[in-house]
Amino acid sequence: MVRPGSKNLITDVRGITVGNAEDATAMTGVTVLFAEQRGVGAADIRGGAPGTRETEALLPEGLNVGVDAIVLAGGSVYGLDAAGAVTNWLAQTGRGFRLAGAPMVAPIVPSAILFDLTNGGDKNWGAEPPFRRLAIKACESASGAFKLGNVGAGYGGRAGAYKGGLGSASAVTDEGVAVGAIVAVNSFGSPVMPGTSTLWAWPYEQNGEMGRQVPPRGASVPMGLPDDVKRPPQPGGNTTIAIVAVNAMLTPAQAKRVAIMAQDGLARSLRPVHTPLDGDSVFVVATGERPLADPIALELTVLGSLAADCLARAVGRAVFEAEALGPWEAYRTVHAKGFGGR
Repeated sequence: MVRPGSKNLITDVRGITVGNAEDATAMTGVTVLFAEQRGVGAADIRGGAPGTRETEALLPEGLNVGVDAIVLAGGSVYGLDAAGAVTNWLAQTGRGFRLAGAPMVAPIVPSAILFDLTNGGDKNWGAEPPFRRLAIKACESASGAFKLGNVGAGYGGRAGAYKGGLGSASAVTDEGVAVGAIVAVNSFGSPVMPGTSTLWAWPYEQNGEMGRQVPPRGASVPMGLPDDVKRPPQPGGNTTIAIVAVNAMLTPAQAKRVAIMAQDGLARSLRPVHTPLDGDSVFVVATGERPLADPIALELTVLGSLAADCLARAVGRAVFEAEALGPWEAYRTVHAKGFGGR
């Protein structure tokens, strides 16, 4: 049997904690995920305009010594500063890759950013963008519980024509498998089925986590772009960035396969996705608590399938929980008939 974890967050995977911080004036934020013990990492990049750091260090054909933390941030290229702050913060605690003969450690902190520079916030931050400060605040607040919606890296995000946000979901099995996803949604594509009030992620909803979605009634989907994509289209002006955590013992190549399969969660919940306008990126961190059972290929398939479902649910929850901000309306305001939980 598969069910959401007790918190229905990525932190249902033991050893994972998450911290968030926001700047309401700049309308941006940072999300930091920590692995208590260094986890095996992987990344899969599908968007045409990504902004990332240290993804090459996660290639399965490389050294790939694992990850200590993963950072998601707003701010486009300025948001990459957040990972440097997290690296320094971890080093002060002695967490990181031990360098032979060196007096310090080297924390491994991959990162991805989304574009929220034109969302209406005050970006006149001068010589000191807020992302290092926000990253430290997120580090200091990391725990097993966190809110969704206008939070962390999703604070200033937009999902097509709607307010985007931060979402998370988890799945656990009777056999002890645990999978979780966290996502900051800032997509060009729409999260809503054309001509309906229903989220694309509706088939995957568990326990009313998206307000008890109303299934669509038999209408075919138009083949053109949805009317409620983000306009005007801006190359590099979008991106959905995510992390999947699993409690399995994986090789880097196996973690990469889970990341590849997890990307399907974005395809199930946003349309279109992986465009030249987006920088869609998915990280995986495997905590190594549980060996893969035989047959290994089947167990890996189960992990990837659960990862994709969790990521689709996380996207739906991000949009459902998001609140209006500036000129950007919330899904719950525009499409109150799309769910029955109000």
